[in-house]
Amino acid sequence: MSAHQKTAIITGAGSGIGLAVAEAFVREGINVVLNGRAKDKLVRAASQISKPDQVTIVAADITLPETVGQIINGAVERFGQVDILVNNAGIFHSKPFTAYTVEELDTFLGYLRGTFVLTQAVVRQMQKQGHGGSIVNIGTILASSGVYELPSSAPITAKGGIMALTKNLSVELAPDNIRINAVAPGIVLTPILGKLSDERLAAFNSMQPLGHCGKPKDIADAVLYLANSTWTTGVIVPVDGGVNASGDGTYHRVK
Repeated sequence: MSAHQKTAIITGAGSGIGLAVAEAFVREGINVVLNGRAKDKLVRAASQISKPDQVTIVAADITLPETVGQIINGAVERFGQVDILVNNAGIFHSKPFTAYTVEELDTFLGYLRGTFVLTQAVVRQMQKQGHGGSIVNIGTILASSGVYELPSSAPITAKGGIMALTKNLSVELAPDNIRINAVAPGIVLTPILGKLSDERLAAFNSMQPLGHCGKPKDIADAVLYLANSTWTTGVIVPVDGGVNASGDGTYHRVK
């Protein structure tokens, strides 16, 4: 299929990485379905994309399994099919391990469950269509590299599950020509990270071999590559300013 015929669903598309991915896809001629919980936020996001005729929005909370059908139906009704899924939705709150509550852990794991259920629905649609597809999951380098200044065991537990799912599904779904890959971002300056003080931003920048934190476009570039690649599956691509390649692959506390 040519790029202009493809349709991508992007979760968590109201800002940050999801919105950057949507813009990258639209520039390539790919139709996009923006998904998120807040309709007004999605409307604002859609208005920022350069080719609005290639965009539709579906406001639905992926942590609620009953809303998954709305997302698939919205894509099929507007564009006729689903060729790409980008599982980007998630939340992040940093606090010490012993300070997380069970209720907070359940909230983070709700995004893992939602990703699982939405991916099931998309795979069924792709199998029905019969021409394969591409799924790109957004994980995190924090699943394998800790940051002393950014304790985040509960959200990383959920993201780690998504990265494990990537490996498992890539083998299971290869006969259907459905490719499953992931991007593992390092510290990226997005709204989910919140506003950083100049001192904390300088500290995070100093951790990176390339000298600065990432931007949403850095992740979008990697997602676009994986979405278009026809002979890449089961890989987790670190996009992290070189942290993965620096010695033992971990962030170090800045002295």
